[in-house]
Amino acid sequence: MVDMNGASWVKSSYSGEEGDCVELATLHDNGMAIRDSKRSDGPVVRISTSAWTAFRSSLKSGELSA
Repeated sequence: MVDMNGASWVKSSYSGEEGDCVELATLHDNGMAIRDSKRSDGPVVRISTSAWTAFRSSLKSGELSA
């Protein structure tokens, strides 16, 4: 289990006014952590830096649009 104490969480600039918020943190092992800002004590999704980069590239290119 990864200790998330001390992680510097940043709220997405795309978070909605209705509380639909996502927060991100860069981890010391070069991974990323993602959580729901309304549940800071809730579950956290950890992904590798390369997976995060591929995800962002896919979003930017429209590959993941509905």
